Amino acid sequence: MNNREELAQKLELIRETIAGVVVGQQDLVNKLLTALICNGHVLIEGVPGVAKTLMVNVLSQSLGAQCSRVQFTPDLLPGDLIGTQIYRVESGEFETCKGPIFANLVLADEINRAPAKVQSALLEAMQEHQVTLGKQSHKLPEPFMVLATQNPIEQEGTYALPEAQIDRFMFKVIVTYPNMSEEHSIMKRMARSAPVTSVESVASLEDIVEMRSLLDEIYMDEKIEHYILRLVAATRNPADYNMSDLTPYIRFGASPRASIFLALAARGHALVRAAGFVTPDDVKAVLHDVVRHRIAITYRAEADGMNSSGILDRIAATVAVDD
Repeated sequence: MNNREELAQKLELIRETIAGVVVGQQDLVNKLLTALICNGHVLIEGVPGVAKTLMVNVLSQSLGAQCSRVQFTPDLLPGDLIGTQIYRVESGEFETCKGPIFANLVLADEINRAPAKVQSALLEAMQEHQVTLGKQSHKLPEPFMVLATQNPIEQEGTYALPEAQIDRFMFKVIVTYPNMSEEHSIMKRMARSAPVTSVESVASLEDIVEMRSLLDEIYMDEKIEHYILRLVAATRNPADYNMSDLTPYIRFGASPRASIFLALAARGHALVRAAGFVTPDDVKAVLHDVVRHRIAITYRAEADGMNSSGILDRIAATVAVDD
């Protein structure tokens, strides 16, 4: 049995372990695993009560990873996130007190409630995998992933995320309500005096590092690479792909980082499904989650009820794999 098959079995075991606590949400599980393997970060958007926080906690437990949760609030300070330096009179030296950012999985709950200075501190951690305390830079543990949540409904007391920070998230995953059958299972499982919210570790962080080393072995044909480039280009100039009616809806399209993340995520998606090569379906499977937050729509789009997901639906249906 080769490494890819063994790791695929571990991924399936992780899915089964999470499913023992969280009902449904298989797409979210796959996207979290893909982002972790690809060394990316995830922004999870959904209404309260759809198990966003529970999912992150159970994922960290299944991997034996160190997880920390930070409740973002308007009065949060950068030091509350990254830590600070305390002067010790007895030694005459500064002692570094590390914050909750020093963990493998960091749950930034309701990230859009934090002010700009906190967003800036988190941005450095996400991009550089390090934080600066005083004059010293401190490396964060590996693997390191930020899983941020935000509520799309309540806007009072929130801060819009800077475009630069939104662009750092590999995925923006939309979590919707469960269907009635799933909700029935959730009710039976959780409406108890002591519901099960923890699991045993079934994999390790070393397994994730090993999976990352296999990413480059996933073959991607040049036709797939050009297909990815055309998909991203269509978000900037839809008229070039016979979609001129979308032009008034797009303020600006996806950046080159979208092409990078789309190729990387497609490889990760192929690895998660235990395949050795990338297909167009792998690209389409991650297209919306990689690109939806990298398209800025116009006021006309909002007035006409069009959003970035609708634009991507049209692009995915129109842009040909072979051209």
